[in-house]
Amino acid sequence: MAHVELSLSEVFVPDARTPPAQESDNFGQWSVTVSCAAEPCLLIDAETRVVAVSASGCELLCLGCPEDVIGLPLLDGCLRLLDFTAHRGELTEQETDKIPPLLALHSGRLARGLLRVQAAAAGCPDPTVDAISTPVLTDGQVAGSLTFFAAV
Repeated sequence: MAHVELSLSEVFVPDARTPPAQESDNFGQWSVTVSCAAEPCLLIDAETRVVAVSASGCELLCLGCPEDVIGLPLLDGCLRLLDFTAHRGELTEQETDKIPPLLALHSGRLARGLLRVQAAAAGCPDPTVDAISTPVLTDGQVAGSLTFFAAV
């Protein structure tokens, strides 16, 4: 016969100073989370400007330090993407519209794909990363996208 024990504990009552989740800014919360994250991740706004990036994300994507990247346009200012040919040419504007962070932003859906990033330092290999992006909503509208990266 099975033996079951039951214990009762007090109910957690949040402090009155703790704002309810629905009253806080979702995009702002993600910005803080990404800035402190140990995982390589990046948050862009609806205008494709970098709002937050983790230190490990900067390292993986060869971007320098987070302070140098925040506020820059994702593609025109910081991230240089290459195609997967032997020539390793830069992606065209039509091709960059299909990268996961922008696809999630424009479609409002999850997006995943591989990216080859041009290394900033000469002689360093160009990293290839797996990118998984999700739209970030504010008041029911897409306000940006959050992307997690993994080295391939």
